[in-house]
Amino acid sequence: MSVPILMYHSVRERPPKRTAALAVTPGAFADQMALLAEEGFTPIPFGALREAHRHPRPIVITFDDGYADFHGHALPVLERHGFPATVFVTTGWLADAGPDAAGRPLDTMMAWSQVREAAAHGVEIGGHSHSHPQLDQLGDAALRDELTRNRGLLEDRAGVPVTTMAYPFGYSSARVRRAVRAAGYETACAVANRLADPRRLGDGSAARDDALAVPRLTVRMSTSLATFATIVDGRNVSLIFLRDRALTKGYAVLRRARYGVRKATGRV
Repeated sequence: MSVPILMYHSVRERPPKRTAALAVTPGAFADQMALLAEEGFTPIPFGALREAHRHPRPIVITFDDGYADFHGHALPVLERHGFPATVFVTTGWLADAGPDAAGRPLDTMMAWSQVREAAAHGVEIGGHSHSHPQLDQLGDAALRDELTRNRGLLEDRAGVPVTTMAYPFGYSSARVRRAVRAAGYETACAVANRLADPRRLGDGSAARDDALAVPRLTVRMSTSLATFATIVDGRNVSLIFLRDRALTKGYAVLRRARYGVRKATGRV
């Protein structure tokens, strides 16, 4: 069984330039969700991925960062169709983070009350770090703080258990994944732009996929409804994301080398 896990960010009509590439318009999002309903897909939360085989045509709908337009534009559409979703929240970016504010939000963010409201409406709340750094470039202590602070704040302020997360920018490494597991997360999203196979989720051994590096499919402003229909149906995924996957592999090598240099020179 292969399951498409969709990765969204912002849902708004005129996103700022810094988020535009990974945004979709409210109209496009509504059309995409209507297509899923018409085609008989069953959206499930990311945390329920291992139980995907219990559902007809399972699919996972995820959102990164926690932008306010999720609450304003995406949530009403999801509720209209009765679709669950997962939102990975950057706690230091939230509009009323107060003394916990950290990092630089790219757009208007949800407030804690909206996070709690989303959770009350069946949205799974997951972690996305505290300040949205490149986790694979952090030293061990800073990495641990990003993960534990994010999860702790979400559980305390949103009042829900948090066992899933997504990596900021999609960047991780074996070291980061060990820290993620130690922080109490059970499953985590990468990007990778391929379909997920819940039957293969394991501990990252050679024979199985890592449950802390589950692949997702990028939905962006340039994704037409026809292309969306193709990827959720599992057709031509490798071809459609050929350039994305090549860039990801090349950049992973570069990032490992960069961290090695930073560690050797005492900058982490």
